[in-house]
Amino acid sequence: MDVSIWGCTFIVMAAFVTDIRTMKIPNWLTLTAMLSGVLFHAITGGLQGVAFSAKGLGAGFGLLLIMHVIGAVGAGDVKLFGGIGAWIGTLLTVQCLVYSVLCASVIGVMILLWRREIVKRLRKVVSSLAGVFILRSFQALKTGKEQQLRFPFMLAVVPGYIFACIYTLT
Repeated sequence: MDVSIWGCTFIVMAAFVTDIRTMKIPNWLTLTAMLSGVLFHAITGGLQGVAFSAKGLGAGFGLLLIMHVIGAVGAGDVKLFGGIGAWIGTLLTVQCLVYSVLCASVIGVMILLWRREIVKRLRKVVSSLAGVFILRSFQALKTGKEQQLRFPFMLAVVPGYIFACIYTLT
């Protein structure tokens, strides 16, 4: 297995532990992930390694920044995916993100089923969409923070990361 995957695995596991405990991913971890990823690839691949790492860092950071702006993830997740991208590059980072979002969807549905809130939330979605189409107003789509389902995104990132790594190894 590639050494960069092992390096990234340690960072993902550390982020998992801190996110589960505190619902935050500390800056010292995310900055260390970004800098160590770029440094590792600079040492092992020279300028091509730096370019590989920088593209991955930008892709991970940029995609999660979009998700942060719409309120789907926290700022720590944005910086962490920059670090993940610095270690494993653009393609594997995007695959990790796609699998993580799919896992987050499954986790969210499981939580809603557990809390028996799925019917109530589906009604809200249908009424919001009806408001958009009937009233032609996007105001109905805006939800308050109290309505959002919250859980540590790392619960979805770890299996997403594992799926992405398995996919590249096969």
